[in-house]
Amino acid sequence: MKIATWNVNSLTVRLPQVLDWLAANPVDALCLQELKMTEDKFPCEAFQSAGYVATAFGQKTYNGVAILTRIPVDAVVKNIPGFADEQARVLAVTLPTPQGPLRLVNGYFVNGQAPETEKFSYKLQWLTALQNWLREELAAHPRLALLGDFNITADDRDSYDPEGLRETIHHTSVERDHFKALTGLGLHDAFRQFDQPEKSFSWWDYRDFGFRRNRGLRIDYILLSDALKQTLTSCTIDKVPRKNERPSDHTPVIAEFT
Repeated sequence: MKIATWNVNSLTVRLPQVLDWLAANPVDALCLQELKMTEDKFPCEAFQSAGYVATAFGQKTYNGVAILTRIPVDAVVKNIPGFADEQARVLAVTLPTPQGPLRLVNGYFVNGQAPETEKFSYKLQWLTALQNWLREELAAHPRLALLGDFNITADDRDSYDPEGLRETIHHTSVERDHFKALTGLGLHDAFRQFDQPEKSFSWWDYRDFGFRRNRGLRIDYILLSDALKQTLTSCTIDKVPRKNERPSDHTPVIAEFT
C-alpha cells in the first residue's frame, strides 16, 4: 500500500501534472494541499476517470485540501473541531483497508509569515489546537497518518542553510518544538525511519534557480502512528515533478507499507 502528499500550489494549473503523476504512480491515497479553488470547481470527474474518488475541502483563491482514494471513505472531518477557522486547512477521512481502517489526516499547515507577527501567532494557536485534536484522533484510530505541508523544518538537516536561516520562519525553535510535540503524541517521521541522502528537500523557491541549486527545505511530511510505523517499508521524495514546465514549488512525498 502506498500513500502520498503533494502541495500542488493551484490545482487549476497543476491538474494535468497530477493526473500524469497518478498514472505513473498509482498510489492508494494522495493528499493534496493548496488547491486554491472552491469545492464546486473541484475536478471530481477527471479524477474519477483516473480511478480515484475525491474528497475535497476548498475555498476561493487560497488554501484548500483534498484526499484522493481508490475506494470511498467515511467519517469525514473538515478543519480542527472546536477551533474557529475560516481557512480550509485540514481534511480527515477513514479509508477501509484489508489491514483495518486507516485514518488519513491531510493538513496545509499555517505558513506564519514571520516571527512576532499576527500570522505567526495564529500559526502557534493552530498548531496547539491540532495537537489537542490529534491526541483524541490517535486514541480513536490506532492506524493514523498525518500528511501534508507542515511549513516547518523539523531540524537542521531539513534546510539548505540552517545557520543563515536560524530563527527565521520555518526554522524557529518554537515551530520545531511544536513539531516535536506532534511526534511526542506517538507519531513518527516516515522519511527519517531510513537512511536518506543529505540535503533531501521537498520544496524549492521559484526564485534564484532554487531547484537547480538545491536551495530547498523539507517541509512536507508523512507522520505515522506506532501501528503504521511497524509496517512501513519505504519513504521517498519524488523530485521528478519539480522538473516539469510550470511546476509546483513542492514535490510529492510517498510512503509504502506492507
